[in-house]
Amino acid sequence: MPKRILTGTVVSDKGDKTVVVNVERKVKHPLYGKIIRRSKKYHAHDENNEISLGETVRIEETRPISKLKTWKVLERVGAAAGLATPTVSEITASDPKDEKVKAPVAAEDEAEAEPASK
Repeated sequence: MPKRILTGTVVSDKGDKTVVVNVERKVKHPLYGKIIRRSKKYHAHDENNEISLGETVRIEETRPISKLKTWKVLERVGAAAGLATPTVSEITASDPKDEKVKAPVAAEDEAEAEPASK
C-alpha cells in the first residue's frame, strides 16, 4: 500500500528531532454546501533538526517512531513567511519610546500654528 504524503506548515519545532505540522484541507459542508477549512496537527520526525517554525514541508507516513510520531519530513517546500522572531538588536533599534516622545511635540506645534494663521 502506498504511503500518504501531506503538505503543511510547521507550527512548532521545540522538540528534539520533532516538528509539529499543521495540515489544512478544504471540504464541502454536508448540509449547507459551503467550503470549510479543516486542519489537523501531525508530529513528524526531523532527523537533523533543520526545519524551523513557519516553513512549509511535505511529510510522509512511516512506521511508528514514538507514541505520537508516525510521520517523517520528506522535504522543505517553502521558506518561513514572515514568522521570524526579532532579535534584541532589532528591538532596541526601533525603540517605540522615542517615537511617542516626538509625536506629541510635533502635534502641539501644529496646533499652535493653526490658530495663528486664522
